[in-house]
Amino acid sequence: MENYLRIGKLAATFGLQGEIILVHDLGKKSDLKGLEAIFVEMRPGEMLPYFPESAKSRSITETLIKLEGVDTPEATKPLIRKLVWLPEKVARKLTAASAPLSLLGYTVYQGKEALGEVLEVIEQPLQVLLRLQYKGKEVYIPIHAETLDSIDHKNRRVLVILPDGLLDVYS
Repeated sequence: MENYLRIGKLAATFGLQGEIILVHDLGKKSDLKGLEAIFVEMRPGEMLPYFPESAKSRSITETLIKLEGVDTPEATKPLIRKLVWLPEKVARKLTAASAPLSLLGYTVYQGKEALGEVLEVIEQPLQVLLRLQYKGKEVYIPIHAETLDSIDHKNRRVLVILPDGLLDVYS
């Protein structure tokens, strides 16, 4: 089964023709060129495909998207605040290498110890949190200037220096 990555959410209706503002974490301006479908999570675990008729970049985090069959502001209402997913291969092509979203699937290391694979990237105002499984428990690793040692894109590794006792909190 194909893996999907969450790239953002449908934030608001725009205009009178059924256009929607997609707020995304792609890390660069994107008009979603060549995209065949987006997958909208209508309920947890239930994604429906929608087919873009057009898309236009508004900023580094926003794209104005018009979906097939969504032609009025009223038709957009069920889609607003819904998460948007793409097949992993497609999402990786659209994501900037410097975007935190690009770290999905990387392995987090502290020294020589592999802590786990990045399952989710949560962007907050002052830091990024990486969610992973560590010794059978869900943990959140903060990534900011004091904890990030380096990122090895070639080997898909994130090297961190964590404060003493951080992982003990999850025991």
